[in-house]
Amino acid sequence: MKKKLLAVLMTSALSAVMVASCTPPEAEKVKIGEIPDGAVDPAIWGKNYPEEYEGWKATAQPTPEGKSKYKKGNDGGKVYDKLSEYPFNALLFNGWGFGIEYNEPRGHFHMMRDQEEVDSARVKAGGSCLSFKTPYAPKLAEKYGLDYFSKPYNEAKNLIPEEHRQLGVACIDCHDNKDMSLKISRGFTLGKALQTIGVDQTKLTNQDKRVLVCAQCHVSYVVQKTEEMKSKDVFFPWEGSKMGNIPIENIIKKIRSDKSYGEWTQAVTGFKMAFIRHPEFEMFSNKSVHWMAGVACADCHMPYTKVGTKKVSDHRIMSPLKNDFKACQQCHSETTEWLREQVITIQDRAASQFIRSGYALATVAKLFELTHQQQAAGKQIDKALYDQAKDDYEEGFYRNLFFGAENSLGFHNPTEAMRVLGDSIMHAGKAEALLRQALTKAGVDVPVTIDLELKKYTDNRGAKKLMFKPEQEFKDPYAAQK
Repeated sequence: MKKKLLAVLMTSALSAVMVASCTPPEAEKVKIGEIPDGAVDPAIWGKNYPEEYEGWKATAQPTPEGKSKYKKGNDGGKVYDKLSEYPFNALLFNGWGFGIEYNEPRGHFHMMRDQEEVDSARVKAGGSCLSFKTPYAPKLAEKYGLDYFSKPYNEAKNLIPEEHRQLGVACIDCHDNKDMSLKISRGFTLGKALQTIGVDQTKLTNQDKRVLVCAQCHVSYVVQKTEEMKSKDVFFPWEGSKMGNIPIENIIKKIRSDKSYGEWTQAVTGFKMAFIRHPEFEMFSNKSVHWMAGVACADCHMPYTKVGTKKVSDHRIMSPLKNDFKACQQCHSETTEWLREQVITIQDRAASQFIRSGYALATVAKLFELTHQQQAAGKQIDKALYDQAKDDYEEGFYRNLFFGAENSLGFHNPTEAMRVLGDSIMHAGKAEALLRQALTKAGVDVPVTIDLELKKYTDNRGAKKLMFKPEQEFKDPYAAQK
């Protein structure tokens, strides 16, 4: 009996040991360390949050090659020329810095470096240009006010401590140093914009902030100009909109409402134009499938990862395409190959429409050039037809620009992307028809096919004499086969 009892006890003890050995250790609780107020240097934050800091530092590394078809910024450490990828933009942006050198962004670590290394012939918009690149922007805006925006770029940049002049996004941009909670640091831009659309910041949830801290920079902004074309302010063109519905129509209405919002003169047409920059938030938040499902930017671009026994957000921010859909597979059960095919299909369809829209607009721009030449030669052009053509052209141009500046090739909101591009093509078609009618009415013989003279715009750009790179060009993936 004693032997049986002993055997039972030994078996029970062994089982307990086995169960204990198979039980995963409890996750370590994140310790909240003290960070000095106003600390900008990520290394200071990294002493308390080493895992997140190492992830942030990894953004300096080249991203994997061959993972993304369209968005290749920093793949293999290479620079990709957006004017070679989409040559029509070299024509449409001629007369503007973006028509000299316009590269795919290389990620957060390289934000300031991308600005410094761009062609010297490309004039940058001073402090306003820095507002979405440096973590010092809130301090500079507070200290110098509107004068900060009007300073020449190098003068404004030199207000940043020398050791941090190449520092891109940092911990302080997104986190409160007291408890690491998410915060909106740019009250002078996003803060004002949220007020414009009636958002009470005191009622924002943590998930709201997982979108909005990104929206501090991943939005379009307007650089308002003086009569001398000096920058005097920067703001988001959100008037008339609301959270979850900032449509391109409202953005265009705002940027066309005041001549001071015109930042440059399009060389081919002579029109003074505004500009739209990286409107990821506007595109994503406008009733996209993922937005409506409550998904935040951080869910996809900063997925939770295990580091030892800790669960942390991946601070090496990149496209899910380049991370083998690690983030997507938190919700989707499909294979990596299946997910990649779906994403590329969406992007192919959007790219096709974008390219068609771009060449349609380039054709209209050259027709305006011809119209102005004929006017200079004494031809009388019907004003009503001309004005309507100009209106349609600008409406189409801004829609194309909106899509092209948004960094997802349509994936952030496929439905909205196709709607915007479809309207762009429609406006371009109307503008071309009106101009042809006006020129014919004036007795001008208009060629059926308009020579875009693309090499004039793609080659010998700026001080670097940049040339078209045919190997980087994206062709229409749904073009008719010859």
